[in-house]
Amino acid sequence: MYLLDDIDLFYRFGIATAIGVIVGVERHWQERDEPEGSRTAGVRTFSLIGMLGGGAGLLEKSIADMGGPVGLVTVGLFVAFAMSFSWFKLREARADRSFSATSVVAALLTFVLADLAVIGDMQLAAAGGVVMTAILASRQMLHRFLKTLTWPELRSAIILLGMTLVILPLLPDEPVGPFGGISPARTWTLAVLLAAISFVGYVAVKVLGTSRGEVIAGAIGGLISSTAVTVSNARKSKSRGEAQSLAAGVAAAGAVSYIRTAALAVAIAPAIAVSAVPPLVAGALMFIAAAVLLARRSATSKEMPAGENPFDLVSVTKLTLLLVVVAFLARAASATFGTGGLIVVSALSGLADVDAVTVTVGGLLKQNLAADTAFYALSAGVIANTLAKVGYAAVLGRGAFVVWFGLASTLAIAAAVAVYMATAAWLG
Repeated sequence: MYLLDDIDLFYRFGIATAIGVIVGVERHWQERDEPEGSRTAGVRTFSLIGMLGGGAGLLEKSIADMGGPVGLVTVGLFVAFAMSFSWFKLREARADRSFSATSVVAALLTFVLADLAVIGDMQLAAAGGVVMTAILASRQMLHRFLKTLTWPELRSAIILLGMTLVILPLLPDEPVGPFGGISPARTWTLAVLLAAISFVGYVAVKVLGTSRGEVIAGAIGGLISSTAVTVSNARKSKSRGEAQSLAAGVAAAGAVSYIRTAALAVAIAPAIAVSAVPPLVAGALMFIAAAVLLARRSATSKEMPAGENPFDLVSVTKLTLLLVVVAFLARAASATFGTGGLIVVSALSGLADVDAVTVTVGGLLKQNLAADTAFYALSAGVIANTLAKVGYAAVLGRGAFVVWFGLASTLAIAAAVAVYMATAAWLG
């Protein structure tokens, strides 16, 4: 038992020293071109700081085991080290006329993490050391990023964080009203989702260019909500006018949505997977082909327009209300028709969300629902969702965007129907 405890302490002290080493390597590398004697805090210094923090932790453990005061050694050594190191770096900064608090903060944090590695969560301490080193090593990249950051981008990021971390936790999740009601928290989550999709699209376009950026942003958004991507890009088409690239993004989202539905069908409703998956894959391939062709045809500039806003909060709110109203009306109609009209209910539900249709069909299959009825219900939901997105595009977008996306959607539905008919004929 004693041997095992010793091995654990050696291991923890080794982690503490390693934290100092990796931080010291990064600090030394930043000053690698400096002449000998001018590097005051490099790999050796930070390695010793790691050992100092680890040693403080070992002393703290020993004193605590003997019933002594807890925390006295760690706090005392930390205060003494912080004062001496800060005083030394201040004198060095005055002599060099170069002021920076980075090395001081890094040294103090190295001490704390090294101490934590010995007396606390060793894995958390090691992860903290790696993250700190990564942040220190990203100096040039972060500086370049901040030089290119505009005020609208910063403002939008702050608003998005406020929407997610400040407002959302305060809203109640319980629905209010008839027909399942409207949940304030879920409604606001949809607003956050729309804003986030718009922001991700903005970043992708800025980094990768208009064509590739919209396709990648659309595919990422399609993992969450292809409907949200559609209404977001439709709004952009009126202000930016990049019809082909925006339609390519929505087509990419549609492809991911079809693939996601096929995966859900296999997992939740395997009884209809043979019938449902081939048409969905065919529709997805058609959407992918449309996205690629539209992205290649797009001749827009790869420069982000000056002063472009990642998302407009008023527009996001309007789009959220639109989708919430559509979903509420679909639920109201579903309550009116009841489960007897499953295909009609699935089509109405598909106006807002096709995942709910897939989950519902999968649940009813376990209650002896006929496989043919389940397949037709799922198909009605998918087709209704696709046509609803074309409708949203027509209402919110401009002509060229609507035409391109409408054409891609029509071809996707046609491909899915053709493959279904061919599969049905082949299976007999």
